Formats: sequence, C-alpha cells, structure tokens
Amino acid sequence: MSDAAEEAEETAGRDVEGTAEEKRERRVAALRAAQRVLWRPGYQQTVRERLAWLNDGAEGVYDLDQPVDMYGDRVVETLEERVAGLLGKEAAAFFPTGTMAQQVALRCWAGRTQNATVAMHALSHPEVHERHAFSRISGLRPVQVTGEPRLPTAAEIRDFEEPFGALLLELPLRDAGFVLPSWEELSDVVEAARERDAVVHFDGARLWECPPHFGRPLDEIAGLADSVYVSFYKSLSGFGGAAIAGPRTLIDEARTWRHRYGGMILQQFPTALAALIGLERELPRLPEYVAHARVVAAALREGFAQTGVPWARVHPEEPHTHQFQVWLPYDADVLTDAAMLHTEETKTGLFPQRWVRGGPGLAFTEVTVAGAGLEWTADDVRAAVADFVGFVERLSR
Repeated sequence: MSDAAEEAEETAGRDVEGTAEEKRERRVAALRAAQRVLWRPGYQQTVRERLAWLNDGAEGVYDLDQPVDMYGDRVVETLEERVAGLLGKEAAAFFPTGTMAQQVALRCWAGRTQNATVAMHALSHPEVHERHAFSRISGLRPVQVTGEPRLPTAAEIRDFEEPFGALLLELPLRDAGFVLPSWEELSDVVEAARERDAVVHFDGARLWECPPHFGRPLDEIAGLADSVYVSFYKSLSGFGGAAIAGPRTLIDEARTWRHRYGGMILQQFPTALAALIGLERELPRLPEYVAHARVVAAALREGFAQTGVPWARVHPEEPHTHQFQVWLPYDADVLTDAAMLHTEETKTGLFPQRWVRGGPGLAFTEVTVAGAGLEWTADDVRAAVADFVGFVERLSR
C-alpha cells in the first residue's frame, strides 16, 4: 500500500454521509482536482474551459470567416458531408440528439417496409434509456430478440417468431459491457435479417471505436447496414449532437421529420464545430485508446489478484473498445464512496463513474481509457488498485 493510503488510515472514520447530490458534487470536485485520471470527459469541465477548447480547435476544421449556419446549412452541411464520407453512405443528416435521430430513421424505414416492428436486444439503448420513445412517440413496436449479454445471433434472427421490418443492432452493446460480435458473426446476423426482408440499422453511438476489434475500416463496417446513427460526444468529446447516414432518399425524408420533431434549430455552429474537431482530433486516436484500454484492463486484473480481493472481473477480459466494465463483490455505495475518497486523498481518479448494483453484494462500474489514460503504465494501474482496495476495506469494516 502506498504512503498516501497508509496515511489515510488515520481518516478511517471520515464522514462520507450526505445527499446523493452532495456526494455527486464532491466526486466531481475530486476528479477536477485529480492529477491523474484515465479519462477527462468534457462535461466535467467549466464553460470557460470548453470555450477555450472550441476556440483552440475550430480554426483548423472550418473557415471561421464564413457566415454562421441557419436551419442546418453551411457548417452543419459540412459536417454532414464529412460523416457521409467517413461511413461510405450517400448522405447524412445532423440531429440535436440521438434519441430523435433514431426514431426518425426507423419511422422512415417503417413507412417503406410497411412494418413498424423493430427487432432489437433487450439491453439496447432505446429500450432501456429512452423512456420507450419508440412506441410512445413514433408509433414503432420494439420486440426483444434476446436478453443474453451479447449481440443477437444469426440463428436467433432466423428463428424469431414474428415478422419485423427493421433490425436494430447497437455496436457496441453498452449495457452488456461494451461488447461486439466477431466480424463473421455480425455479417451472418445482417444476412439473416436480409433473408427475412428486414432492413438493418446500426445504433452506432460508439461506432467510431469499433474498427480495431473488427479489423475493418469504418465505411466497411457501416456498409453492412442500411442506415447508421452516430454520436458526436460519446467518443469524440463534442458538445452533443448526432447524425444518421444512409441512402439519399431516406435522409431527405429524415430531414422533413427532423423539422416535425422540433430539430430544426436556428444556429448549431458551436455543436457542429465541436463535432468536426472531434473527428479531426479524437477519431484518429481511438485505436490507440483501444489498445491501451487492453493494457489497463490486464493491469486491473493483476492488481486485484495481488490485493487478495476474493473475486474480481474485468468484462470483457480483453476490451472490445476503449470502454469496459469492472465487477467487484461489494456494495455499490461502498465502492462509490471508496472511489471518491481514493480520488480525494491520492489525487488519482481510477474509477470516476458511480458503481451500480449488479446483485446481492455485487456491483460494477464502467471504465473509459482516453487521452489522459495513455500516461498510465501497468505499474501505475496496479498501484492505484492497491490504494483503492485499501479504502474499500476501511469502509467495509
């Protein structure tokens, strides 16, 4: 155990009480003060810092002497053309949110297939995190192909008991641990959907970091699907926003529905510029993040084994992207408080996200490795694990 952790023994009774909001603010403050983290998300920065980031990068991605956009032209069109080119699609349309973008894409497909049923995984983002918007707002009918912690198989698609007009595949499947199928498995699933005369839509909010796993470029991956949704903030550090890409006729109709859904915003140049900066700066670095995430994951496993924790799991064992889960046999609140104290006392933010209950006495958290994490060696990770476990043990007494 490091000196910092040993000295922290004196504060074993330190107050970790407080409301959920007070603790959240305390965690944010600790992470901002941390000298070493695996990831510094833009949403934890100040307005001044985000504006400085935009000012620093915007000059290199767009002619700032051009007029600002109005209702989706100019810089927004530049972004749309860039996305369409990267994904190998005829056209793309910018949307303020992914929730809106995917509803629009799938209701457009439903009009073409005359089937509003959308087959998806039970853990898909629209099914779990969007308050049933597909069915409540867009007249779509989601059906769950499987609930297993992996992407659906070709056999499950072929054997599904009812017709569906579209198959939605979330790549990677976040709530199952940011998991991906193999290239062969993905190709087989797409082919199985085609055999059923269904279109294939990729929920690619995190598609940008998938090429290292598949060993294929973005346009080849996106080429398997009829339409693709991508996000500009999850992996690219943008301000927000999303796009759908696909056939030009689909995108033309999507722009009409975007207006109907309230997505025709007067000016969006800050968000569009931030997205262009992300594509210019972060996209080329994602393979490096994925590679280092595998180093961090291995060091986490080794670190927990060395501390004598009764059980620990990194999932997937070798991360498919630059994000993965860590599971430990402790109460979620204990682990969240331990992570907060660890960050405050050592100035090292190993686990910045909340821990979530995964069963009796079992919890998990998500780990993201990005630019800041490239500075960590395997020894750094193992040392941080030892310190973190020390805080867990003190809070568990």
